[in-house]
Amino acid sequence: MLSLEQGALLVRMAREAIKGEEREHRDEFLKEKKGVFVTLYSFPDKTLRGCIGFPYPVKPLGEAVREAARAAAFEDPRFFPVSPDELDKIVVEVSVLSEPKRLDCRPEERPEHVVIGKHGIIIRKGQYSGLLLPQVAVEYDLGPEEFLSDACLKAGIEASAWKDFDTMVYLFTAQVFSEEEPGGKVVEEEVG
Repeated sequence: MLSLEQGALLVRMAREAIKGEEREHRDEFLKEKKGVFVTLYSFPDKTLRGCIGFPYPVKPLGEAVREAARAAAFEDPRFFPVSPDELDKIVVEVSVLSEPKRLDCRPEERPEHVVIGKHGIIIRKGQYSGLLLPQVAVEYDLGPEEFLSDACLKAGIEASAWKDFDTMVYLFTAQVFSEEEPGGKVVEEEVG
């Protein structure tokens, strides 16, 4: 578990990366490999503005946050790149992920294992893959079956594909740190 101070540093690093003002940070925890997502929201209406990340611990945390932040701001294919004057109207959120674990049960039992507000989902079927962070189910008031279905849709497959034996479901948790306002105080979000 990261401290609030560490989470605040990650959020500041994400904002610095978007601005192109990266500073050297030597904190040891930044060298640990962790999965991470950076999400950008417009402020104050909290409309999604970009979200990119690394589901698996393939890079050191500091490097992963910087890359994900730049990608969320400038490479999310769902949105136009963030303009420099828009940065003052965007809130940065960093989600640090646990390592995803494959759900090993019969397909019809999968919803029983999904805890809303705790688990994020990765769906994999063949070449298709989709990920939803834990906070998505809470924000959209989804039940476990709806959450699984939405993860399938995000992967570009049928909503009911989570019921198939050849579909793999992975669960993970996230520690979420977010600015209260653009460039402002960072808080740890209670996802549930």
